[in-house]
Amino acid sequence: MITPNKVAAMAEKKEKENYAFRTFLKNHADPEKLDAQFLRLHNELFSQYDCSSCRNCCKEFCGTFENEDITKGAAKLHMTPETFKAQYLQYDGEGAYDTNHTPCDFLQGDGSCLLGECKPVNCAEFPFTAKPDRLLSMISIIGNASVCPVLFEILERLKGEYGFEFRSNARW
Repeated sequence: MITPNKVAAMAEKKEKENYAFRTFLKNHADPEKLDAQFLRLHNELFSQYDCSSCRNCCKEFCGTFENEDITKGAAKLHMTPETFKAQYLQYDGEGAYDTNHTPCDFLQGDGSCLLGECKPVNCAEFPFTAKPDRLLSMISIIGNASVCPVLFEILERLKGEYGFEFRSNARW
């Protein structure tokens, strides 16, 4: 698997290929089968990968907190939800809150999350490859492949499973 410090550069090199693969999938993939493939690869690869050795997602993105996430995070840190919001979060204008900084305020030096199992759903589910309707979210998947080595590998394996070969002048 690609190392965390090389995934952005490799994803950039593969960007045109990945967008061509997206077009190929839109024309050839059964959405339910594709979701099953994503889920199988997600489970297989994440079971073998220690995310704390990477944490590119925590370094690149803000954590997004819904009200339930705020309540759990505040309880974990023994503070009120109001204090938690004031210290760590800013309102995103769309009904949720984002962490104040990137890297994430909760990222610890050892790659763990200060919130542990109380981290927001948004963080726990990244890169969203275990969710349904992956065909509809291929643009964000391609973008996230520049951050997550496991997602980069999932795309590469899917290309193999579909027998996809990139040709810059092909029309799928």
